[in-house]
Amino acid sequence: MPLIDHLKELRKRIVLVALGLVVGAIAGWLLYDPLLQALQRPLDVAEELTGNQMTLNFAGPMAALDLKIKSALFLAVFLTCPWWLYQLWAFITPGLTKKEKRYAYVFVGAAVPLFLGGALMAWFVFPHAIQILSGFLPEEATGFTDAQGYLSLMMRLLIAFGLSFLSPVVLTVLNFTGVLPAAAMAKGWRWAVLVAFTFAAVMTPTPDPWTMILVALPICLLYFVALGIAWLHDRRQEKKLAEL
Repeated sequence: MPLIDHLKELRKRIVLVALGLVVGAIAGWLLYDPLLQALQRPLDVAEELTGNQMTLNFAGPMAALDLKIKSALFLAVFLTCPWWLYQLWAFITPGLTKKEKRYAYVFVGAAVPLFLGGALMAWFVFPHAIQILSGFLPEEATGFTDAQGYLSLMMRLLIAFGLSFLSPVVLTVLNFTGVLPAAAMAKGWRWAVLVAFTFAAVMTPTPDPWTMILVALPICLLYFVALGIAWLHDRRQEKKLAEL
């Protein structure tokens, strides 16, 4: 496909993703109150365990409005993940045959639970991080937490973990399209493990190594699962070529 056609296709997919996010943001706006209560839960848990009062602090009325808009868009990312993941597949594989395009259902079917699973892991890690960090407060102190910074950190963490769990699906797609052979993935497994642990070290805001290991191990496991799928696919392709 010529470069100009690629750019047109990219523009089309971006517009479709944006329209989907707008629809999702409307639902996110309506669900703002229960979402805010859920996002505050880690502070409530830390308050119960440490005995220190933990309070979200809004700098002003505009901060509250800005946060509501961000929260609506944040929720839209999760509500519309099947839609924008399909658009990603459609952009990556515009030149495949009709038979190969059927893999889109498999791609979306695998990518959606992986994305949500990564976000769910971050959801369980974050309260642990807040508990550790709030432990440095003096006894009977009140922790005034900036709402913008706190919720923005949590939103970025959930999305980053969700996207990181998509890596095996992306690697598998690259293998199926002939861009990334299994042999290359096997040679680069040490780099993959290094990247996984580096990502875990940067994204987990706690100083203990156990949280980092807990986060990095599933990412490493998913990489080797993708490697196994790619190896089986390459073996199948080699057999087909040998039979010709």
